[in-house]
Amino acid sequence: MLISDESGQSSAELILLIGGMIVIVLIAMSFYKSYILSIGDEISSNELNNINKSIESINSKF
Repeated sequence: MLISDESGQSSAELILLIGGMIVIVLIAMSFYKSYILSIGDEISSNELNNINKSIESINSKF
């Protein structure tokens, strides 16, 4: 006896697809974690250097 009710199959496939995508994103984020953190440090140091240069240029005028 075959059951031909497939009403829940598409929902289960969608859940598996979304779960797989989430796993891929989490793996990619773990690989690029150090890269992302170094970008944040680099931006912060560049901003501090620009502020220091601005303060030094103002001090040199006085």
